Amino acid sequence: RIRLGNLSMDSHPIHLHGYTFTITGTGAGPIPKSAQHQDVTVGVPVGTTRDIEFVANNPGDWAFHCHKTHHLMNGMAHDIPNMIGVTQNPETTRKIQQFIPEYMPMGETGMGQMYHMTHIMPRPPNFLPYGAPGQFGIIDMSGMFTILKVREGITTYENPGWYDNPPGTVAHKVNASEVPSEL
Repeated sequence: RIRLGNLSMDSHPIHLHGYTFTITGTGAGPIPKSAQHQDVTVGVPVGTTRDIEFVANNPGDWAFHCHKTHHLMNGMAHDIPNMIGVTQNPETTRKIQQFIPEYMPMGETGMGQMYHMTHIMPRPPNFLPYGAPGQFGIIDMSGMFTILKVREGITTYENPGWYDNPPGTVAHKVNASEVPSEL
């Protein structure tokens, strides 16, 4: 069981990868069984709670986050579009900032390459770096994002480390020599 509480000033659709869960409660108390339903995302309005329940029987490291992309990728800002894939440069940024003074462009490939962090403005002293070390490199998320770690036999709250993915279950870059000639 996980209880989600929203003390922010915006609603958050909270999403869990790897599982379907049952929404079992709100700030008003338990939801009657006849009204409970399964989902993978639950809306948590301002000033409310939601309870979700699931059987943790799918081992892995699962993303658990707000499904509003700007709550992950733009430092929680709402008036700034996600610009993944758009070439960033200081002149364009200055032009946009004439209309949206708070505009800080993302990196061309996401949060990990936040252009403004190195080219436009210094990072505020109380601002944590975007991304965190992950099993396969930097996890380029910020804001409302965490990882649910599910393992068989967990008996403590200690970090179990990164999941040991079974062979053949992790994507990898394919070299040209690995591609069959008939493709």
